[in-house]
Amino acid sequence: MKALTDSYTLHNGVKIPCVGFGTWQTPGGDVCVSSVKVAIAAGYRHIDTAAVYGNESSVGAAIKQAGVPRGELFITTKLWNEDRGYENTLKAFETSIGKLGLKYLDLYLIHWPNPVKFRNNWQEANAGTWKAFEELYKAGRVRAIGISNFHERHTEPLLKTASVAPMVNQIRLCPGDTQDDVVEYSRKRNMVVEAYSPFGVGEIFGVPEIKAVAEKYGRTVAQVCIRWSLQMGFLPLPKSVTPSRIVENTDVFGFELAEDDVRLIAGLDGRAGYSSDPDKVPF
Repeated sequence: MKALTDSYTLHNGVKIPCVGFGTWQTPGGDVCVSSVKVAIAAGYRHIDTAAVYGNESSVGAAIKQAGVPRGELFITTKLWNEDRGYENTLKAFETSIGKLGLKYLDLYLIHWPNPVKFRNNWQEANAGTWKAFEELYKAGRVRAIGISNFHERHTEPLLKTASVAPMVNQIRLCPGDTQDDVVEYSRKRNMVVEAYSPFGVGEIFGVPEIKAVAEKYGRTVAQVCIRWSLQMGFLPLPKSVTPSRIVENTDVFGFELAEDDVRLIAGLDGRAGYSSDPDKVPF
């Protein structure tokens, strides 16, 4: 990967830019609009949002104002936990795409596999949702479909009734939280692995070992984290609302981490927190 617009190829042939701009924890409104516009101006062509973030309308406004042809952008949103089953999923999709102001999505994800609301029948609920995803995909309303926070125990039941296999699994991946089993399984199932919270929700910035690595390469901690994610074969989704940092975070292609540094960063176990158990999240 040599540029933001270089891409991974999904198993259906769709190309997905190798770094995405994340918008989790960016509230809807002027800050979100301006940060997404800055990101697009800085070269990002892959924008990631979700229904639960509450900022789909702002992301849509930024896309419209940015003036970049729709075909050059890759836009992802996610189905929230309140909505499962065939009919509810179709309604939720229409709400999301309406807020975004788009005619189609590039990627639609099931946000979590086992929501509290459906904990007694999550397998059936996900099967109905996936049927709707497949219908949207086959109708051209979505170019790719996938999952988020799914482990093997959640994905295998989905595949029993699926006619189209998931193309992406978006999970929490950052230094010291590498979810090796989930990554290995996802790749075995031909899914591109996206890395949300590549900075560990900011916790990584206080870790001395990664500060030392950043100093060694003359880079920022954020740049090192994004570069590490790429060298691990992940698709990172860095987030910032600070214009200078948004631009700075694009400069990750002019250096390469040595293998011992890649291993050191991966081995910072728990220093930036750990992923939540999808079967125990309280939402």
